Order: sequence, then structure tokens, then C-alpha cells
Amino acid sequence: MGRGVCVVTVTELRIPGCLLIVPDHSEDERGTFVKTYHEPTWQSLGLRTDWVEEYYSISHQGVLRGLHCQLPPSDHVKVVSCLSGRAFDVVVELRKGSPLYGKTISLVLDAAQPSLVYIPAGLAHGFYTMSPEATVAYRVTSVYDPEHDAGILWSSVDIAWPAASPIVSARDAALPPLSQFKSAFVYRQEAS
Repeated sequence: MGRGVCVVTVTELRIPGCLLIVPDHSEDERGTFVKTYHEPTWQSLGLRTDWVEEYYSISHQGVLRGLHCQLPPSDHVKVVSCLSGRAFDVVVELRKGSPLYGKTISLVLDAAQPSLVYIPAGLAHGFYTMSPEATVAYRVTSVYDPEHDAGILWSSVDIAWPAASPIVSARDAALPPLSQFKSAFVYRQEAS
């Protein structure tokens, strides 16, 4: 891995604009080094690079966080990765006019196999912690805005969660079901 070079593998997932990115990484007797972001490479791939906030959560096994989104004008592109442990990661299409409205993508993010999920605006995101503990990092293109914070109830979408009775916050348990969610997102063919 060269200092000025970043090789990534990008796979478009079922929902348009949602990508699985396997970043440049190397392993040796010391451990693993992962380059999660290289602006020139992301720009050459047509991906957003205007990140304004970054954070992470540490969750215990059995915890489900989600399904969250931010409504316009505070909607954002989000990149998610698992830094430690394993997480069952889910995105839900919420853009009106999308042929896949209400459909989901689920995959396992494992810190031992570095990868990132690039999530366009208009999708809800959540995850379930599969390991004793998991650290999930997020990078977003808008600052958290409590007035536009939204989401849908985790159990209201056809998702094969690893557990039927996960640990959820009171906030997440009170989110509306998908059938009652009034989407402010609009699907555009070029959305990313």
C-alpha cells in the first residue's frame, strides 16, 4: 500500500447508491492497518467527500440501534464501518418514487474483515450487535439536527434480525412503523 495510492473494491448493493466499500488494508506480524478514507480516490469514484461530523457507538451484544435517518434539509450521506466486533447492519429505502421503497439490505460488518457501507440520503440505517461488544463508526455530511431526527420502527420492516427481542432504547421503540412514516425523501436516478 503506497502512501499516495488507495485501492478499494466497490460493490453496488441492491438499493441504488448504496455501496459496500472494501478499503485498502495491510496485515503483518504487528496486526492490521486500514486506510478508511482517501479523498482523491473517493472523488474519482464520484462519492461525497464533504464530511462534517464523525462519531462512534459501543454497543453490547443483543443491542439494536435504529432504524434512523435525518429528514431534509438536514438529510445526509452516511458511511458506516465496524471497528471492533461484529454487527448485523441494515439499510431501508425510504425515498418516494423508488421502485424499492421499503426494501432492505442487510449484511454483517466484521472488524476482522474491514469494510464500509456508503448510505445515500433517504435511507434509514440500523444495526444489531452480534459479538460481546461492537464499535460502529459513522461519518456524515450534515451535523446532527434533533428537529429533523427521524426513523422507523425496527420491527415494522421485513428484516431477518438475529434476535426477536433485542435491547432497544425507549426512543427507538417509539419510532413509527414504516406504514405510518411520511417520507420527505425523493428518489432520483443519480442519487448518491
